[in-house]
Amino acid sequence: MTSPPLIIPLFPLPNLVLFPGIVVPLHIFEPRYRAMVSDARQTDNLIGMTLLKGDWQENYYGYPEIYGVGCAGRIVKLEELSDGRFNLLLQGIAEFRVEQEIRNRAYRQARVQWCGSRQQSADFSEDKWAEMCRLAAELMGKEGEQIVSSLLELKLSGWQVVNFLCYHLDFEPLEKQALLEALDQRAPYLQDLLAFKLQERRTGGGHKGGPNLAQ
Repeated sequence: MTSPPLIIPLFPLPNLVLFPGIVVPLHIFEPRYRAMVSDARQTDNLIGMTLLKGDWQENYYGYPEIYGVGCAGRIVKLEELSDGRFNLLLQGIAEFRVEQEIRNRAYRQARVQWCGSRQQSADFSEDKWAEMCRLAAELMGKEGEQIVSSLLELKLSGWQVVNFLCYHLDFEPLEKQALLEALDQRAPYLQDLLAFKLQERRTGGGHKGGPNLAQ
């Protein structure tokens, strides 16, 4: 198997946190990111998705700060439009840490360390899985039980279910970033976050700050 590259392009966005196994549609229209896609298609089709941090609006066309953990995705479908824009599908493959940014092209690149997290739900007990599914279904509301049942019928692995819920549930971007950074502890942290969200709903949103991620 070919080793993953140590330098990858970065595509920072303010509201999208990618997880392994998740496929997202992207519309690429800025010239710098058109160049990024053009270069990626000539090499390994990898793009590193990261979340913008703080007051990114003030320096969006420069180098606004980003979070240090992201998820790389591989382009699995690409359509080039007549005006140079792209529509693509990006499938998340692995988490990475940014070690050093490289700014010698129109778009940002980084030297990265691949996190190499194992399938983080492997040690989750059957009882904990049942509780997580119950919490997720309750949080999703009226259609939640049917959605969770459909997920389980697909015979997905535990980590695929966890990543699906992390991406698709109505969490804030910073909460999703915390889930991404949890790596091997993503499943228990997701369960804690689900319980917190439900308690927050029951008490009228009076809680602040979310569950503690401190290790």
